[in-house]
Amino acid sequence: MTTLARWARAEWGALYASARGPLAERRWRAVPVAVTAVCLTAVLHFAHHQAWGCEWVRNAGGVRAVDPLWQALLRTPLSLFVPALDLPVWGALVQVLLVFGIAELCLGRWRTVAVAYVATLAGTLYARLGIWLGPDSSLGLPASDRWVVDTGPSAAVVGLAVFLGWRHRAYVTASVVIVAMVVEVVVKENLAGKEHLAAIAAVLVLCAAGELRQRCSRERAGSGSGAPPIQS
Repeated sequence: MTTLARWARAEWGALYASARGPLAERRWRAVPVAVTAVCLTAVLHFAHHQAWGCEWVRNAGGVRAVDPLWQALLRTPLSLFVPALDLPVWGALVQVLLVFGIAELCLGRWRTVAVAYVATLAGTLYARLGIWLGPDSSLGLPASDRWVVDTGPSAAVVGLAVFLGWRHRAYVTASVVIVAMVVEVVVKENLAGKEHLAAIAAVLVLCAAGELRQRCSRERAGSGSGAPPIQS
């Protein structure tokens, strides 16, 4: 086995082993959330480019910082599937299929949905915080960004990729995703890039909480398995 093969096995072996069983057994039936997400993203993209659907998609799934918070929160679940207009839709569909599919196989349906929503919501809330901080702050945004629509599925994809990397010890892959998002902000500083970083920050908090919970569980299990004291 070559060095590269050994590295790939160490990096992605646990991820592959976790995904292979359900996929081999049930095929596409194993990833209903991913398939639904791809179909919904494609339908919303198509509708957004039609005269009859553009306004509806914008009102139902277009989240901007200028909108009232309650309205943004109501739109956030659907905004997860509204692809960015300035990017090719096939790229978004491939990302959603691969990342959502692998996540659903490895994490389960509801955990995948939860992590994706937390990542998307983090980006939505960050936009409001950034505009409140203003452009003079390193974490701030210009006031003009309040009219910019949120990132769509990309924040969820980034968040899931990082969470998968932590969960299955693919630390190099997770680090590459994080570094790529940092480079995106440095090269082209915009709302989408900073929302991606906010999504990563929220997912890292989830990872830290999960690590802490596992450590506490191991400590409780260790203390509970000790030998009873010798009676005199």
